This record gives sequence, C-alpha cells and structure tokens, in this order.
Amino acid sequence: MTDTPPAAPHTPIDHDPRPLSRRGKRLSWVLGLGVLLLIALGAYWLAHRDAGGAGGPGGPGGGFGGGRRGGGQPTTVGTTKAVRADLPVMVEALGTVTPMATATVSPQVSGTITDIRFREGQMVRKGDVLAVIEQRPYRAALLQAQGALERDQAQLANARLLLKRYDTLLALDSVARQDRDTQAATVRQLEGTIAADRGAVEAARVNLQFTEVRAPVDGRVGLRVADVGNYIGAGATTGVAVVTTIQPIDVAFTIPQQQAPAIQRRIAAGAAIPAVALDQTRTTTLDTGRFSTLDNRVDTTTGTIKGKARMANPRLTLYPNQFVNLRLMVDTVRDAVTVPPSAVRQSQDHSYVWLLKPDRTVTERKVTTGVNADGKVQITDGLALGETVITDGGDRLTEGATVRLPGDKPAAPGAGGGGRRHRRAG
Repeated sequence: MTDTPPAAPHTPIDHDPRPLSRRGKRLSWVLGLGVLLLIALGAYWLAHRDAGGAGGPGGPGGGFGGGRRGGGQPTTVGTTKAVRADLPVMVEALGTVTPMATATVSPQVSGTITDIRFREGQMVRKGDVLAVIEQRPYRAALLQAQGALERDQAQLANARLLLKRYDTLLALDSVARQDRDTQAATVRQLEGTIAADRGAVEAARVNLQFTEVRAPVDGRVGLRVADVGNYIGAGATTGVAVVTTIQPIDVAFTIPQQQAPAIQRRIAAGAAIPAVALDQTRTTTLDTGRFSTLDNRVDTTTGTIKGKARMANPRLTLYPNQFVNLRLMVDTVRDAVTVPPSAVRQSQDHSYVWLLKPDRTVTERKVTTGVNADGKVQITDGLALGETVITDGGDRLTEGATVRLPGDKPAAPGAGGGGRRHRRAG
C-alpha cells in the first residue's frame, strides 16, 4: 500500500476588514450620542405630560397658554362685573334727506326780466320778491280795464234813471209796458257788463302783481337760471330759481316689515320716537328729530316699508338727497343685566361667557342675550347681577383653567434647590 503524503493542515484565510479612519469613528460617536439625546428628550416630555395632566400644553384641558392646576403659568385675563343699566331699543336704517318742499319759481306772466332780487344760496321767506318782469304793459292793461268799467258804470246809471221814468209813466198809463220792460232788460244787461268789467280789472291787477315773481315757500334759493334782460314765458319749466325748504327737513328711510309692529305699538301708545341722523361712519351726529310716520303699504318685492323722520336742521348739516344713517329709539329696556360685548362668545349652538370663580378658575356659563346697544349686551338668562365674567384673554381658556388678574402678584418661587443653594452659599 502506497503511503500517501499527509494533507497539509487547512489554514483559514484571514478576511480582516479595513480599519476605520479616525473621521469615521468620530462620526459614529456623534450619531450615537444624537440618538441617545433624542430618546432622553422624548422620555422627559412623556413623563412631564403625564405628571402635568390636562394642564400641560398637550393635555385636554390646557390650551396654549391656558393655565390649569398643576401645569404651566396661569393666563392673565381682563374681567368685569355684570351691572344693571337701561338699554335703548334701536332701529337703524339707511335714509335719504328729503326736503319738505321743492318749488321751481316760474312766472305767471310773460315778459323781460328787469330785476333780480336774490343771491344764490340765500335763505328767503314765503312772499319775498325774487325777480321783476317788465310792468308797463300790464299797467296799461289795468288802465284800459278800469276805463271800460267806469264807462259802463255811467251807462248803467243812465239806464236806471230811464227805468224810473218809465215806471212813473206806466203808472200814469202814458207809456207802453213793453217799452218799460225793454228798459228794465237794458239795465240788467249793463249790470252784467259791469260785472265783466270788474273781473277784467281784477285780472289786470293780478297780472300786474305777477310781474313781481315771489317765493312760494320758505327755503333756500339754489343757483340762478335766469338773468336780467332775459325774456321768460309764463309757466316756463326752468323758472327763475328753485327754492328748497330745508328747515325743517325730512329723512326718508326703509326698514324691514318685521320692525314695523314695534314702531306701531309706540305710536299707538302716544309716545314720541326720537330720531338721530348720523354720517356714513356712524360716528358724527348730524341732527336730531322725531319719527313722523310709516307708509301705508309694504313693498312686496323687498319686504320693506318706507317711513319718514323730521329734523329741525338748525345748523344746515343736512342737505337734500344726502345719504345718512338713521337711528330710531323705539323703546328702552329698564334695569337690564348687562355685560360688554367682548364678554359674550359664540359656540355652534349657543352663546356663553367665561365666569370667574372665587378660586381664580373659570367655568363656561350658557347665556341668553337680548338688546345690544351703547356698548352693552343684555343678558336675559344665565347670569346674575354682580357676577364676574372674562372680557380679555378668553380665547386661551378652557373649562376649569386657572387665571391671573392684572393686579395679582406673581407666584413666589419654590423653596427647593434655589433656597438650599442660597443657604450653602451663606
């Protein structure tokens, strides 16, 4: 048997990895430390969230910045008390200033204008002469009518004398009755002529008076539309001037038909309804007055009803066709429980306020609101007189949150490590 040489011992091949460089080792250490740090921060956050309960930033009762017992700083809020006040019940509407009268002053006779006796923008009284038309033709017509009257009056006087003579002769049977009756008819005819003459005289006198064009109403004269020397016809549409009555002046407005019954009740009770005209910004009072009347029908296309209020306008702050905001004080709610509008908040289905408890915590209180006027809201149900509500900072609150008032002192620091360090330092 042939001896086979022994196999050489198997020597494992050494696959040594490449040594890492110093920069690679440093990067590995940094990544490892970063992961450990993130894990530690997450554990710390979870532990504090569980310890703080709902008062922490992530808890169900601690909104951002809203303090609860055991977590975070209390929210600083503004407060006020529910007070008793009288609130006016207002009806507001957009109104248009309407003059009581607008008259185009047109002459009643034709002729050439010889004089203008007003200034543009002047306040005039009813009957003031604004312009004069050439008077000489109308004086001549008056003289002719007066002359015809005097002539016919003389003929009538003569006819009456003849009638008396005929009566005497008829009694003596010296004249025929027919002649006497004819003379009587002549007298009556002349009496009719005299009546016509007197009418002609009066007409001529009126025409002469019409040569002085007078203001038909009190008011303010607008811009002049005719000058001296212009010929103007009787009843010209342009006229001599336009006079507008602006003291007093009306404001026409429109309100929804639902608001009409409240106004009608006040009218039926004999109460006067004050009215205030405001500018477009609702900040400046232009004038004050009283409600006048409502229209006698509702506009079916808009469901509104028209009305008017009258203003004295002593300072001439209201001009015809000016747009104003009208405010009617229909009624007054006496001794109402009120809070500022900032205290009342709205949820999806109700109104509520944040009520401040004596222990400086808040609770949500459902309320029913009424009139909103003069910077106050009426609370008809849900809030008692004197209770304290939150006005500022309510958006950051939740049920049971602890709050701090502006006058409260900040909480004193704890007597923990800081105090021990101070004693050791001492």
